[in-house]
Amino acid sequence: MCLSVALYVGFYVLTSAAGQTESAPGSSYVAAVYEHHFVLNPEPRVPLSRPEALRNVEKNLQSEKAARQGAQILVFPEDGLQGFNLNRSSISGYLETIPDPQQENWNPCTEPGRHNNTEILQRLSCMARRYSLYLVANMADLQPCPLTTSPSSPCPSDGQWQFNTNVVFRSDGQLVARYHKLNLYFEEAFDSPPQPEIITFETPFAGTFGLLTCFDILFQEPTVTLVERGVRQFIFPTAWTNQLPLLDSIQFQQAFSLGANVTLLASNIRNDRLIMTGSGIYTPFSATYHHAQRGDAEEGRLLVARVPVLDPLGAGHSVTQEEGAVRKESTSSADTVSGYQESCFDSSHPENPSAVSPFMLCDPFTFVLLNKTEGKLDVCYGDVCCHLQYRQSQQQGGTKELYALGAFAGTHTVNGRWALQVCALVRCAGLESSSCGQQVEEAETKMDFLLEGEFGTRHVYPSILASRYVLEQPGHLEKTADGRVTMKHSNMTGGLVTACLYGRMYHLDNK
Repeated sequence: MCLSVALYVGFYVLTSAAGQTESAPGSSYVAAVYEHHFVLNPEPRVPLSRPEALRNVEKNLQSEKAARQGAQILVFPEDGLQGFNLNRSSISGYLETIPDPQQENWNPCTEPGRHNNTEILQRLSCMARRYSLYLVANMADLQPCPLTTSPSSPCPSDGQWQFNTNVVFRSDGQLVARYHKLNLYFEEAFDSPPQPEIITFETPFAGTFGLLTCFDILFQEPTVTLVERGVRQFIFPTAWTNQLPLLDSIQFQQAFSLGANVTLLASNIRNDRLIMTGSGIYTPFSATYHHAQRGDAEEGRLLVARVPVLDPLGAGHSVTQEEGAVRKESTSSADTVSGYQESCFDSSHPENPSAVSPFMLCDPFTFVLLNKTEGKLDVCYGDVCCHLQYRQSQQQGGTKELYALGAFAGTHTVNGRWALQVCALVRCAGLESSSCGQQVEEAETKMDFLLEGEFGTRHVYPSILASRYVLEQPGHLEKTADGRVTMKHSNMTGGLVTACLYGRMYHLDNK
């Protein structure tokens, strides 16, 4: 069976005419990411026949309007074709066996008869070929057991492997990369691969790209391994549930780009009920992003930006950065904490009456309140110490807002396990110390500040989130070899919601 569909993306089709010669390598390229509002299965736990599943895929590919643009690479989000909340049985209609491009050269568009039951691969391949662009999509892969790449690994109980998979098609339609997501997040339908896959692909216009999917970005494999191998450009399909005040989608997307000194092409799902929005194109000195507003029409959004090609020699190095450009494609959104998150309860430090420790994203931070309009503060938690110099502006309309400087060092254990060292300046939800660390979407207080931490890791991801989900590019960012990270910023465009240095202690995740 063949899907008879066209590529409809946001308000633009990102194409040049089929058959044109790919552009030669240069100093920049045009990238596009699509935040997709898809058609969900009304009964995601009920298996669909193959024709029914393909009709759902077709609806998702045809759901938006389009016009011409000049992108050279286009990224679709995680789960953008079949949706999520599927189980191992109900996803069966969407599964296709994706050949390994490292073992086989195959163009599904021009050789559709080579592999059976590959209608989705064929359609994606023909889209890339028709529009003469590199295309990255996320789909469901079925592989027989034992795996060719890991023959000694024990089989899943049903005798087959099912993977959350990124596929990459060259501008002529050839399948050039396949990546199986390692770090799953409540994904009953899928298996983690037996071994981490470190997957890259080459382009004529920008060199090497690395592949990640959603939850992967928080972990050492494959993310840090790719960075340490010199990869400077990352593809990031995601279905990210926003978690204030530290892990909103665009907030951490930018933080990763800044902290790892890389370009990130991030494509998220748009689903208001599941608190999903936020996509962008990020470099260490610029950001083009979209974050839906509360009340906005629930629809897709295309982002297009010209991106500089980064020198691979700079990956992961200690850096000093000055302020760059941030371009917002729309006003930002109001979201809530993940539906998976458990309740957390406050505690206190009676031995230190100036410190309080409400939970923030279920981690017991130690906070010190900003009781003056300017000053200096220090707070420590275990081995991590945070320092703040600040000066607040007057709030508009006389509104009083409480801020706190927080520190945490330990292992986050809710909905995953990862070791942290964090320094964060946050607006509290109310005027009580117990409200510090709760989600906040808006603020009126602008602040000039220097936030500094002494970390036991070189993997520190900085971010500044202003009112209504507006990103600000740090005015000055510096990392030193001894673990000191300094972020300085002034002349904010909006009130400060969060300024954060998010340190990851990857080596302690399993201890």
